[in-house]
Amino acid sequence: MRKLSMSAKVFIGFGVGIILGLVFQKNILFVQPLGDLFLKLIQMIVIPMVFLSIISGIASIGDIGKLRRIGAKVIGFYIITTVLSAIIGLVVAHIMQPGANFPTSQIINTDEPIKAAEPMTVSQTILSMIPTNPLEALATGNLIQVIVFAVFIGIAITILGNKVSNVKRVIDEANLIMFKITDIVMKVTPYGVAALVACSVGQYGLSIFNILGKFILTHYIGAFSVVFIMYTFIIKYIAKISLKDFFTKITEVWLVAFSTTSSSGTLPITLRVTEEKFNVKDELAAFSLPIGATINMNGIAVYYAVTVLFVAQVYGVDLTLMQQVMFIFMTTLISIGTPGIPNSGIVLTIMLLTTMGLPIEIMGMIVGIFRLIDMIHTALNVTGDVVSTLAVARIEHMYKK
Repeated sequence: MRKLSMSAKVFIGFGVGIILGLVFQKNILFVQPLGDLFLKLIQMIVIPMVFLSIISGIASIGDIGKLRRIGAKVIGFYIITTVLSAIIGLVVAHIMQPGANFPTSQIINTDEPIKAAEPMTVSQTILSMIPTNPLEALATGNLIQVIVFAVFIGIAITILGNKVSNVKRVIDEANLIMFKITDIVMKVTPYGVAALVACSVGQYGLSIFNILGKFILTHYIGAFSVVFIMYTFIIKYIAKISLKDFFTKITEVWLVAFSTTSSSGTLPITLRVTEEKFNVKDELAAFSLPIGATINMNGIAVYYAVTVLFVAQVYGVDLTLMQQVMFIFMTTLISIGTPGIPNSGIVLTIMLLTTMGLPIEIMGMIVGIFRLIDMIHTALNVTGDVVSTLAVARIEHMYKK
């Protein structure tokens, strides 16, 4: 086992988890604490890792003009791919019609009512990204605010240059410490993956597919459509990487994303794979990927598109073309503000449904199978981060020699 690569170990853990879940079903839930421990360790390292890696990555670029150019391309790719993902999700949902002829008598509510969030305006969304107290943002784990603060520090270090060389060295060394801690934590990844997958399979089994099968299938088709329509084009014609090579190397990231359902939780693996297997320069990966784990939610965009159309179809509500255009705009903004953590999309879905004037009662049922669809969308999120980073690396010649 020691000679196996981390990818192989994670794959074995994933397979063992499925088998244990199918064999022991709900009796396997006693291993849930192991999975929770893995998630806790991930949560422990994410904030300091993101904070230090972004500062180090931006400061390592060294040239403020180059930083402006690279930053514009990274953010541009993230926004464009999010918009296109929402459009693809809408098209797939229109074709699949997951809510047509839905047995509304089967709609149930969870024991705990879900509260709808207050819809945010564009200005409120932007203002919410700026920390009034950076230390509070770090303490509470507000990732988008931590990133904004880290970006400002990195830009300031880049502008000041040699005047703050000692600070830059301290940041770089602290970043190395975090990467070593991350490496230690990642050694338990196969066991955490096995526990999380076993509990998911054991808890849900295959029975849930009876009622919401078409709804779940639509999500998976939407996600795969984004991969094969948009990502393959970017990989082949912009990043100029062999498709076989890409899908072979990205598998490890997918397995962790499936099990954790967290873009932020998958970030340590995403960084390592992008830097070591795809040979992207550290300064670009350290800058692009942590930002992507927070604002580049292509999978969530597909999820919102399919879910909103599903609810509209269930209740016989015809959304006009203008409403759907507005929906794409709102989805892009909400996706950018969606934290890269498990289950963050549930409350935001209710907010979106409320804003669109659609009923939210069916969310009680969707919550029950949310993890099953969140798995594929998290995998899509992290894939989009890597794809956009590879494209920028090719354009800016930022591959290691």
